Amino acid sequence: MTYDFDVPITRQGTGCIKFDRKPELDPFWVADMDFASAPEIIEALHARVNHGVFGYAQAHAGLNEAIDLYLENQRGVTVPGEQVVHLGGLVPALSLAGRAFCREEGQALMTCTPVYPPFIGVHHDGLAKLITVDHVLVNGRYEFDWDAMEDAVTPETKVFLLCNPQNPLGRVFTRQEVEELARFCVKHDLVLVSDEIHCDLILDAEKTPHFSALQLPDDLRQRTITLLSPSKTWNIAGLGYAFAVIPDDTIRRRFSAQRGHTLSEINALSYYAAEAAYRHGEPWRQQLLAYLRENRALLDSFIAERMPALKVVPGEATYLAWIDARGMNVDNPAQHFEKNAGLFLSDGAYFGWPGWIRFNFGTTRARMLAGLEKMARAMV
Repeated sequence: MTYDFDVPITRQGTGCIKFDRKPELDPFWVADMDFASAPEIIEALHARVNHGVFGYAQAHAGLNEAIDLYLENQRGVTVPGEQVVHLGGLVPALSLAGRAFCREEGQALMTCTPVYPPFIGVHHDGLAKLITVDHVLVNGRYEFDWDAMEDAVTPETKVFLLCNPQNPLGRVFTRQEVEELARFCVKHDLVLVSDEIHCDLILDAEKTPHFSALQLPDDLRQRTITLLSPSKTWNIAGLGYAFAVIPDDTIRRRFSAQRGHTLSEINALSYYAAEAAYRHGEPWRQQLLAYLRENRALLDSFIAERMPALKVVPGEATYLAWIDARGMNVDNPAQHFEKNAGLFLSDGAYFGWPGWIRFNFGTTRARMLAGLEKMARAMV
């Protein structure tokens, strides 16, 4: 089957935050795509809706089997069922990890910036402090600054939050980088929380294959929490489903205990959407990746030719472009494009790097190019 990603879908007035948060603007901000989900997912939801009863739900056998097959086929690992913790989303998992392992005043979470904003906000949910270290650009590729990380880590640091593939940089960290980070965590007695929500959106998996924390050697994997979800890849984030894989019993119990009575039950429909994505969504995913690769190439060339004051390092994953707008010499590039182009872009300040913007190219090609034209006309 061939899927048509050029079909425009009206989203205004549907209650989606992307278009209805600021309805007067043309949005390219929050990380959801403008494509309909795979038909198999929609069919699975219809079948579940037709049942007509939506009481409290739990993960059913079909989903558990689909996760097992997904982890085996895509990540090359076999995971015992008791290591899987089902969740209503990944952001709450970041908060749970912080509260579970930073239980005393002065203990800290550590992460590298720029990064998805909740990474630099979840410490407020508990007693934790936040330590951030910037990624550095080396030979055209963003890397960890190992020396700066060694200087920044403290005896009170308890958790490292990793985003891999990295949002907003689009980096896919190598096996060597992930193993070195895991050794850093062992050295400093940190729990490594690896958010891998974008791991199925690698634009060239042969050139930059994803190495999961699940693939670490046994001695390094035991202190990890790996967070996964079909939500970004198959555009079902609004259904709210994710899962964690936690090999160590003690870490898993401490993580799960922090849920207490603060998290709602998981959406009854989300389990079936997740199962369908993992069982039947691969053909749709492959065609999506081909479409996103072309969008990415067009975006990069457009910026180079029409907006040379902007700089962008081509991303290896996701549908998010991280754009250096400091060459415009304006106080706030996102606000500039909002005022002068009618665009809603993500402000780099929220990721820890003011002067940058994030552009979501997970949309129809025509709409993306129209948005870029508006940016070009508004350049100073």
